[in-house]
Amino acid sequence: MPEKALVTLRFGPYSSSSGLVDHRVSRLQGLRAVLVSDGHQVILEEILDRNTVELIVNGELVFRCNIKELDFGGDGQLDPLCEEARKAVKDAY
Repeated sequence: MPEKALVTLRFGPYSSSSGLVDHRVSRLQGLRAVLVSDGHQVILEEILDRNTVELIVNGELVFRCNIKELDFGGDGQLDPLCEEARKAVKDAY
């Protein structure tokens, strides 16, 4: 995969501690930071699937996880899911 890939980060709504279901990017900060630090361009796209995060590279789904399993905030360096996502984007073709 080229170092500067266009990655579409699709994410669905999830419920907060207050019970409101909405699209939020706070749990995506680390994932986005990891991908941007690798030189990728990241486009955020809201989807309707609850609790879902998907990474699309060249029109192909390369990674999917539950948004609630991502670490809240941070740079993503210590989050194992961010490392899995980084590897999936790197290995995409």
